[in-house]
Amino acid sequence: MKPLRKQDASGENRSIVVIPTYNEAENVPVVLDELMTLPEQVHALVVDDGSPDGTGRCVKTRMQKYPGRISLIEREGKMGLGSAYLCGFDWALERGYAFICSMDADLSHNPADISRLIAPVLEGRADLAVGSRYAEGVRVVNWPLTRLILSYCAGMYTRFVTRLPIRDVTAGFMCYHRRVLEAIDFDRVTSNGYSFLLEMKFRAWRRRFVLLEIPIIFTERTEGQSKMTRAIVREAAFKVWELRLRQLFGRL
Repeated sequence: MKPLRKQDASGENRSIVVIPTYNEAENVPVVLDELMTLPEQVHALVVDDGSPDGTGRCVKTRMQKYPGRISLIEREGKMGLGSAYLCGFDWALERGYAFICSMDADLSHNPADISRLIAPVLEGRADLAVGSRYAEGVRVVNWPLTRLILSYCAGMYTRFVTRLPIRDVTAGFMCYHRRVLEAIDFDRVTSNGYSFLLEMKFRAWRRRFVLLEIPIIFTERTEGQSKMTRAIVREAAFKVWELRLRQLFGRL
């Protein structure tokens, strides 16, 4: 069971962006520079899985440039997207952050859109804001048609099975109010690939938190390599039914 965490008074309106990385030396400096310009004065936490390309060194350079606003957790080897996020969420909760965001490091998410995700959570209109590629139409740039169709159909399949009322079920661009993460027992989260993003939304929804999709434009990376593999796709396909069955049998 995850221990309760106290929120300090100074954390009432503090925001942080958790960014998992593996071999993102070309992109992560740009992401961090753009985040540091936001009017919300957000902080950033990079969780790096032992990138051999020097991602960690790039982050440390930015830590010197923006003292007190960027932090780094360096892990030994690739331990998975889900575990990276949970590690970062634990770190942020323990330090009293009120609004905890997640985003990719490859510039497929526009750092300026963080402000649009924080706003509805700060204003109390949502507990979890989701930057959606499929709210108000399809908003994806530089994807081949086959990948777009696969992604869209996978979302329809997932919604049909789980009943999750979100169009972009695997979106990784989100802002959580800390109460959402505090309500989820991280020890019971079993996904570690992209299905982790689905599982977190599903668990938040099942706990009756308010989820709100914010339309964003998703741009395919131009630097580095995608982390998507067949194993990750298989995990996501099976995870949909696992979550549904756990829901039906009261095992969530």
